[in-house]
Amino acid sequence: MTNTIIVTRDGGVATVTLNRPDRLNAMNSELMEAFPGVLRALAADTGVGCVVLTGAGRGFCAGGDLRSRQDEHDAMNALPAAERASTAAPYLLEANLLARVEAARLLHDMAKPTIAMINGPCAGAGFSLAGACDLRFAGESAVLTSAFTRAGLSGDYGGAWFWTQILGTSRARQLYFLAERIDARRALALGMVNDVFADADLQARTMELAHRMADGPRWAFAYAKHNLNAAEDTSLDRLLALEAMSMGLAARTTREAGFMPVSVLKKSD
Repeated sequence: MTNTIIVTRDGGVATVTLNRPDRLNAMNSELMEAFPGVLRALAADTGVGCVVLTGAGRGFCAGGDLRSRQDEHDAMNALPAAERASTAAPYLLEANLLARVEAARLLHDMAKPTIAMINGPCAGAGFSLAGACDLRFAGESAVLTSAFTRAGLSGDYGGAWFWTQILGTSRARQLYFLAERIDARRALALGMVNDVFADADLQARTMELAHRMADGPRWAFAYAKHNLNAAEDTSLDRLLALEAMSMGLAARTTREAGFMPVSVLKKSD
């Protein structure tokens, strides 16, 4: 485990904290390379029912660490020409990037709810990772921006796909092309986040909701997430068939687990 990522457990909730607070948790190579393995382990951990992603200190994630990338670029330029050419081959660069951005797919696909707890600036790759999560809760001081085009980049970590799914093509294009800074209240109004809490209450309120899911029937959340993901790019007929199969499996698991459903007419919170 790298010290750029900290995983803590509270019952069935695992919190993944990006731990570079001095850089607003901007992602360097070490963090990006370790991140998929951390998420893969949590996805396979039957003791985890919900995963919360956040950042240490006063930020969620400022995106890729451009200073670190420049240092790597300078180091590469210092290599002998032959070694530099083989190291910088386009197919190697693309393969490395694809391996790193697997983190976004894991957040989206793992069979348990994922939450982005946005505790400050959320930009670039951080913006994409927030979009990869199932739910997003923001503190009052949070600011979201795609940021990519301001740095002369097109975007990664699946953000173009996630934000198009969340907001629709017109709004997603506006966010990417203009790279506006969106404060927490405007993000809520636009549907970019699910709720906004006072900064001092963000962690407690997010963990309360995370525990509600982690302590519930995990198989039901897994099947529901599978169906919701399928709904993003499948036909109604296929989804109806998928839901029917999932309902049968979930109902059988509910009986076998002895789970007592909560009345939909009774206030549970």
